[in-house]
Amino acid sequence: MWAHVWGFLYSNYFRFWLKWVLRLLTGKCELQRLLGGAEAGARRTLSVEHSLESSKNKVLRSAVHVEEAEVEKCVRDVMKEKKIAQKDTRFKTNLHISLLQISGYKKLYLDVENLRKVPYDSENEEHEEQLIELWNLLMPHENLKARISKQWCDIGFQGDDPKTDFRGMGLLGLVNLLYFSKHYTNEARQILSRSNHPKLGYSYAIVGINLTEMAYSLLKNGALKGHLYNMVSGLPQMEHFHQFYCYLVYEFDKFWFEEEPESIMHFNQYREKFHEKIKGLLLDYNVVLTLQE
Repeated sequence: MWAHVWGFLYSNYFRFWLKWVLRLLTGKCELQRLLGGAEAGARRTLSVEHSLESSKNKVLRSAVHVEEAEVEKCVRDVMKEKKIAQKDTRFKTNLHISLLQISGYKKLYLDVENLRKVPYDSENEEHEEQLIELWNLLMPHENLKARISKQWCDIGFQGDDPKTDFRGMGLLGLVNLLYFSKHYTNEARQILSRSNHPKLGYSYAIVGINLTEMAYSLLKNGALKGHLYNMVSGLPQMEHFHQFYCYLVYEFDKFWFEEEPESIMHFNQYREKFHEKIKGLLLDYNVVLTLQE
C-alpha cells in the first residue's frame, strides 16, 4: 500500500520539484542529464522512456509512440520544445538511438504477435516445407515415412500430426523451433537426445513451443526491454527475438536436468520456477541473454 502511495506522491508532486531543483543546479533538463550521463544501453533508454512517458508535455509524451520513419523529425521537435541547440550532436545522436530502440521494440512486438496469429495450415506449401525441414534437421539419418505419422512423437510432438500442437502459438512456434535447429543444429540434436532420457525425459517439440509462449509473454509485458536495449543500438529485429528463444531452449534443458524433477507430471511447477529465474535475470540493467554461434 505504502509503495502505491509513494509512487503517486512522487509522480504527481516530488518528481516535478526534484527536476526543477536539478535543473537549477545543473543548468540542464532531465533529458540532457540522462542522455549525457549514462552509457548507451538499457539503463539510458529505459530512463529516457520513463522520462518521456511521465512528461506533462504533449510533444515529449508522443515521442514514445513515434515510428521509425519519424524518429529524426521527432528528435528535432523535442530539442526545439526543450530549447536545446540543434548543434548539440551528442544529445541528438543519443536521443535518436533511444527513440529507435523504443519504437523498434514496439514494432518487434507487433511482428511477433502477427506471426503468432497465423495458424499452421497443412494446405500451405511453405508451412509444410518448414515442418519437413525441421524433421530433416533433427533426424538426418531417419526418413519420415509419411506426413501423418507416429514418427513425429520421436521429436516431441504429441500425436500423428504436429499441426495440432501449434494452435496456441501459431506459426511462431514452428519458426522458433526451426530457427534453433538451423542455427544451432548440433545443440538442437543434443538436446533432443537428452530429452529422450529414460527418467528425466520430456517432449522436445512441445516444450519448445511452451518456451515460445514464455518468450512471447516476456516480450509482451516489456520484460525484454533491458535485454534488447543492451543488445541492439537501434531497431530490435525478429532475429533478436529468435536468439533469445534459443537461449531459453538451451538454458531450460540445463535447468531441467539440474533440478531432476520426479516426473514430467511436475513440468508446470518447474516451468514456472525457470520463468521466475529468467525474469530475475532480466531485471539486471546490464543483462544480455543470448547464445553465441
